[in-house]
Amino acid sequence: MKVLITGGAGFVGSHIADALLAQGHHVLVIDNYQTGRRDNNKPHPNLKVVEGTIADIELVNKCFDEFGPDKVVHAAASYKDPDAWEEDTMSNILGTINIVRASKRLGVSRIVYFQTSLCYGLSPIEQPITLGHPFYSGKSEGAGSSYAISKTGGEQYIELSGLDFQSFRLANAYGPRNLSGPLPTFFHRLTEGKKCFVMDTRRDFIFVKDLVEVVLKSLSGQGTKGYYHISTGSDYSIKELFDATLKALSIKLDEDVEVRPRGVDDVFTILIDPSKTEQDFNWKAMTKLEDGIQQAIDWYKVNGITQTFTHLKQMDDKK
Repeated sequence: MKVLITGGAGFVGSHIADALLAQGHHVLVIDNYQTGRRDNNKPHPNLKVVEGTIADIELVNKCFDEFGPDKVVHAAASYKDPDAWEEDTMSNILGTINIVRASKRLGVSRIVYFQTSLCYGLSPIEQPITLGHPFYSGKSEGAGSSYAISKTGGEQYIELSGLDFQSFRLANAYGPRNLSGPLPTFFHRLTEGKKCFVMDTRRDFIFVKDLVEVVLKSLSGQGTKGYYHISTGSDYSIKELFDATLKALSIKLDEDVEVRPRGVDDVFTILIDPSKTEQDFNWKAMTKLEDGIQQAIDWYKVNGITQTFTHLKQMDDKK
């Protein structure tokens, strides 16, 4: 099988590339390295890496024409600057349209897309959130971020295309190579002797290897066209994540970490119902949070972190 992966040098995309290569498939990665790392893709005879943006229609068409993918994993996303609306639109919407057009022209048999569960807005009307939940719930808070708006727009263009697709609406993915969200930020600050704070929020954390397992099942033809949640179905406070990070680093603080109220663009909890995924793919997230955190910390220790990313507006941190 030939699989083209957009964002294939990023956290999730590179793990999928590794898994496919290990199964003997051919992989082409497109990445602009805005949030991906070059060392996430190790040289392999069945791997080709192309540097560039999916907003470049000529580059996209060239990659599709020369590689001839059977299936596409669309993992590329702009999210590192909450005020970069233009970049979010170019990558997450126009880039998705470019991928869709090329996929139709080449007869790609399935597109796998990654959607943020922030598509449900800042005030979900049910917990856990089911797949029937409306976007943004019709409340004044709206989507909350350019990232959520543009990722949802991209998802809708994929549906409009008529192509066979599966859109995976994700819990907070974490694990080795992850550079976004609280875990790498905690590691980065704690290992540099800086103070941390935690937000008064909760999240459903999905370990990357559990996520990749579903993607491989999808690429093998399992599941039906449409939407799925990839999650554990349980949420944890960010304070619990922080405490588990301290344990993994064998650090004891002299004082309790500061807990701050969430920002205006943040949601209290993202807890999504994975029951359809568990049934259709005969799958269940199995990695315990502490075990996944330890694996991520071990990777950070070896590979280092020079920068972390978030789609949220930055809170005023303390040195």
